[in-house]
Amino acid sequence: MAQVEVVRDGAVLVRDGRIAAVGPYAEVRREAGGARVTEVDGVLFPGFVDAHTHAVFGMARLEDHERRALGKDYKTIAAEGGGILSSVRDTRTRTADELSDLTRRRLARLLAHGTTTVEVKSGYGLDLATELRQLEVIGALAEGPPRLVPTFLGAHEVPAEYRDRRAAYVALVIDEMLPAVVRQGIARYCDVFCEPGVFTVAEARRVLEAAGALGLGLKLHADELDGSGGAELAAELGAVSADHLAKASPAGIAALASSETVAVLLPGTMLFLGKGDRAPARALIDAGGAVALATDFNPGSSPGASLPLMATLGVSQLGMRPAEAVMAITVNGAAAAGEAGARGQIAPGFAADLALAAVRDWRELAYWYGMNLVAEVWVGGLPCHPREAALKFLV
Repeated sequence: MAQVEVVRDGAVLVRDGRIAAVGPYAEVRREAGGARVTEVDGVLFPGFVDAHTHAVFGMARLEDHERRALGKDYKTIAAEGGGILSSVRDTRTRTADELSDLTRRRLARLLAHGTTTVEVKSGYGLDLATELRQLEVIGALAEGPPRLVPTFLGAHEVPAEYRDRRAAYVALVIDEMLPAVVRQGIARYCDVFCEPGVFTVAEARRVLEAAGALGLGLKLHADELDGSGGAELAAELGAVSADHLAKASPAGIAALASSETVAVLLPGTMLFLGKGDRAPARALIDAGGAVALATDFNPGSSPGASLPLMATLGVSQLGMRPAEAVMAITVNGAAAAGEAGARGQIAPGFAADLALAAVRDWRELAYWYGMNLVAEVWVGGLPCHPREAALKFLV
């Protein structure tokens, strides 16, 4: 992860939406023949890949933000009507058209920060109709730009109507929701929020094993606020990613490092929540694990759209080298979204998804924090920087 190849005075040849050649300008120009030339000034990166978002929701959770500032914890906020279940109540009232319009605006923000591929979860429905509606919205927008990777997260929380019947809700997810989601044919992955007080390791195992048997890939929210063995479960089941991991144990780190599961770290979440805990990026990388960084874009704990900012936090908060942070939002982000063979690299055969940063040195991407340095974006070789669309209201 510490090795990045830099081509100076370089060029990229694009044919039919894919990269045909990359290298020094003079060499690629000879191969290009009569191709149209677009000159750019800055550093051209692979389009960034955000491997963990919850972009389909209605309102912002502004009251939660104030409650946290006054020192109230997650359980207190939930008891006062906030938290995930407040987003669930709101999302259930929204039509597909409303959710689609809001999601499109938010995706434009991510795209304007250089993100060309986005994993998007359901999980603010927690009933069959609303979960399918969220996935319908994701599916309708999936071709982009940016391109979307849909994930079913029916096991995001236990809804209010099942609070005293949690086993019945787990059964609902397994016996009714998962088969309906597979019949709908949109979701590529199933995720579970495995956390003490949410879903146990045993419950997460049941849901994920059922999802795998139906042909869905697996993801897992693991060890975010308390360690429970989620990282180990993700590695054991061959999940494509284990996400959060601020409380991952040494055994969990070792399990991930010896597996194909990508550790997706979300430093913006802990920053926004005011938490001192940090995901063990350095330990994971030094042990040989694959680490990605993602925004966790959502209305409650991480309403941020900038992967370059996550790269900054990766360096300043998690002890990552600048090269490791860049790899974490490109190559490894693509792997965590199941797109390792198609996106996240400027290499022949890969999708021509590109982000131009107005910098002279590639290391500046993770240095100038809070600034959007992205000047131009291409998805499939087509320019699509949505400057005007990105200025629309988010809620």
